[in-house]
Amino acid sequence: MVKAKATSVETIDSKVLNLAKQDIVWHSVSDLITDVPGKVMDGINIVEFNGTTIDALAEQVAMLTAGLDETITSENTGGVIGYQVTSDLASINKLYAMRKKAVGLLGNTDGSQKPLAFAEDTAVPPENLADYISEFRALLDSYDLHYGMFGHVDAGVLHVRPALDMCDPEQEKLLRTLSDKVVQLTAKYGGLMWGEHGKGYRSEYGPEFFGDQLFTELRKIKAVFDPLNKMNPGKICTPIDSSEQLVSVDDTKRGYFDRQIPVAVKDSFNAAMDCNGNGLCFNYDVDSPMCPSSKITKDRRHSPKGRAGLMREWLRLLERQGVDILALENQVNHWSIKKLLDSTFSKIKLSLFEKEENKNDFSHEVMEAMQGCLACKACASQCPIKVDVPDFRSRFINIYHSRYPRPLKDHLVANVEILAPLMAKAPTLVNSILSLKAYEKLSEKTIGYVNTPLLSVPTLKKQVKKAGYSGFDLTKLQGLTDLQRKGYVLIVQDPFTSFYDAKTVESMMALIKKLGLEPILLPFKPNGKAQHVKGFLTKFAKTAKSSSEFLNQLAQLNIPMLGMDASMVLCYRDEYTKTLANKRGEFNVLLAHEWLLSFIKQDKQFKSEPHESQQAFKLFSHCTEKTALVNSENEWTAIFNHFGLTIEKVSVGCCGMAGTYGHEKTNLDNSKGLFELSWQPKLAESIPEKILATGFSCRSQVKRLTELNARHPVEALLTSLN
Repeated sequence: MVKAKATSVETIDSKVLNLAKQDIVWHSVSDLITDVPGKVMDGINIVEFNGTTIDALAEQVAMLTAGLDETITSENTGGVIGYQVTSDLASINKLYAMRKKAVGLLGNTDGSQKPLAFAEDTAVPPENLADYISEFRALLDSYDLHYGMFGHVDAGVLHVRPALDMCDPEQEKLLRTLSDKVVQLTAKYGGLMWGEHGKGYRSEYGPEFFGDQLFTELRKIKAVFDPLNKMNPGKICTPIDSSEQLVSVDDTKRGYFDRQIPVAVKDSFNAAMDCNGNGLCFNYDVDSPMCPSSKITKDRRHSPKGRAGLMREWLRLLERQGVDILALENQVNHWSIKKLLDSTFSKIKLSLFEKEENKNDFSHEVMEAMQGCLACKACASQCPIKVDVPDFRSRFINIYHSRYPRPLKDHLVANVEILAPLMAKAPTLVNSILSLKAYEKLSEKTIGYVNTPLLSVPTLKKQVKKAGYSGFDLTKLQGLTDLQRKGYVLIVQDPFTSFYDAKTVESMMALIKKLGLEPILLPFKPNGKAQHVKGFLTKFAKTAKSSSEFLNQLAQLNIPMLGMDASMVLCYRDEYTKTLANKRGEFNVLLAHEWLLSFIKQDKQFKSEPHESQQAFKLFSHCTEKTALVNSENEWTAIFNHFGLTIEKVSVGCCGMAGTYGHEKTNLDNSKGLFELSWQPKLAESIPEKILATGFSCRSQVKRLTELNARHPVEALLTSLN
């Protein structure tokens, strides 16, 4: 491959490849890296050619593939089992995106031993690379270590990350042993100790490895550009006149601090502890869903990596103070009247008499970072380590407010599923009050809540009654045969679409009716998502238990259940599973597109040919939905195509609403800023009546900040069938 004079040759070993197959990134490249029947893929090489003419490039590719064909068909396979060729830019970028994720993917390994960048980034002459790799592997294998390798074959650069547990003092000693041996091995093959990024421990080897003359020149350069030794001090060299020391393999590492946290605590908070600092969350692509708070603030404390780091330090400091965090959390989650009174008295005491002495509590710094999180959960799938910030964020907030008072707005948000049904009994009156300027000013000043959304008028209950849909009767449904039940679909309500966007729910029911089935609106049961977001974990556990019992009872009917809001439906799958574990049950609530996809696979009656003259709908997807369900946009495309409609997915980041985040005064500027980054320009390019948005939050944000009215895709489907 090097002889083929390619522009670049990248390599990825089986360790990285297999981890990629378990990651969200794989769905984008699976058609570009297909299995060879009867063969095991132990790794891949990515060979790129570029030039000034298509013909010249085609000739270069043909020469390489001809050579590969000979290798594959010969008895001596040389390890090559097959190849694929692609020339379109989109596919090439997908392959490189997967390759770029290698560092993060390696961190997503099970167990306490995690791949570390202490011996990576070496460079040897390409002709020596194969032998160098073989001996490097033998070295690591002799210590029974797990590791992954990837790099740039054409330049002889190799990235190697052996897995060690830095909380184990003995393995920390092994890091020194391996570092010394890798330096010797690299010198043996005529290589350099840093090939690209300067990663790993190598400063102390510099003087001997490069010799006094060359190392002195490096120190002179350092003195010119960084005389005060402020930039990465001691990582490569120090200024020529400096007496400061080089970084040593034996210096204090993060593992020294992490080992101060009890193992049980680390295991419990693995969502924060497993962060390996790969930094893929520092993503400023406005069309990427990854961590909107980091994007808009440009403050790394407001990234998954930053929040995980703060959380680890908070856990360490609690242990130093003798606080058993797991016992404290258990105590917080089990309330009694006495505990409630004691806690209330303690919070009043803190607020009135001990405010000054508690202002330097590190918990406040952590809380500031947690409050900026939109709880969109993009990190839980986009991060290769699956650092789930909303998971440990809710636990932190829960514990924090056992000591410090909660703001009133948190109580209102957490109780939205109690308040919304009550307000819906007199929606016109409530809306008239919410529309008053005096109320808006009062709400902003006292609660810190702005742009309160208005209730749906007429209510969902009235719309359903007017349409004449079958009412919910559990006894009747239980008395039906399995065949009869196939004619029904159960609609699971949520507080947002049911009470603030009733038209969407009614449209779904009308669409089901149009497709020849009978929709049944289930009684409203709180979901608890808002409670979880705001850290009311005791209440959330009770809500989840109650809701699960109800939905499990319905699951026995074997009738499909579907919900209209992604954040709510996915809460049943994620937060319920984590909170209830094996007590959650086996119920399954589908999203609209999931149910429709299963329907069209069997449907023949409503299949239509595409309307050539019709302009395509534009699909703006909900962040949580498209990151947790990576094929959701493609599935909407398939559904629309089935009904003779065309739809184009629009690449956008976060709309900036995220539940009630955008309604909180402290978040208003960031909420609007996020909308302006990605959604606003894409909406301006779209035909208003063709704009579709799957998320309730997204539709609310569009309505609040523009004169446009984004519809749920089911509304467009219903209209097309009328």
